[in-house]
Amino acid sequence: MNLDGTDMEVVARGVRNTVGFDWNPETKQLYFTDNGRDWMSEDVPQDELNRVTKVGEHFGAPYCLQGNITDPEFGWGHSCDEFTPPVGLMGPHSASLGMRFYTGSMFPKSYKNAIIVARHGSWNRSKKVGGDVVVVRLNKDGTVKSMEPLITGFLEDNKYIGRPVDVMQMKDGSLLVSDDCDLSRYLRQAEGGGAVSGRDASFRGHAKHRTSDV
Repeated sequence: MNLDGTDMEVVARGVRNTVGFDWNPETKQLYFTDNGRDWMSEDVPQDELNRVTKVGEHFGAPYCLQGNITDPEFGWGHSCDEFTPPVGLMGPHSASLGMRFYTGSMFPKSYKNAIIVARHGSWNRSKKVGGDVVVVRLNKDGTVKSMEPLITGFLEDNKYIGRPVDVMQMKDGSLLVSDDCDLSRYLRQAEGGGAVSGRDASFRGHAKHRTSDV
């Protein structure tokens, strides 16, 4: 759509509930998170990470879930082969929300152009999943190579003490993380600019700072 509201064009269809999206700095393709439906089971469907490769792609909702499950209510007469599958799965009901490609230099080189995703966490699973910030690394073809924790410590004894919503990269390469559990914001820095593993990145460790403290 132009700034004056003219020439509006549908870029993607079959998107159920997306919150975070960003442009791949290398391929210039649009990636976005998408939350799956509830009340099928505790383990399906998983949330999705999708990629737009051409205008007009259909990503399945409400007919196909996570790229390979036909919706039992709306999927009659459809096959998942009709739709563009996700490039990666983000966990069942994990509420994957805000995401950014990391383009800074504060973190190790392996983080360059990786995707940082805030997972708000499930609300109706018996055993909660999510409630963390993960780093998603891509293969050369743009599909997901790996997903691992970057910031943890928000979930204790199956109860949330924090629920990440979004991430934002600062000019110096550090990350801001918003949390709507207690309306906090956190600053995530790589100490000394060196490598920090996912476990060491826990907010219970040296990386925990409220923005009011820094």
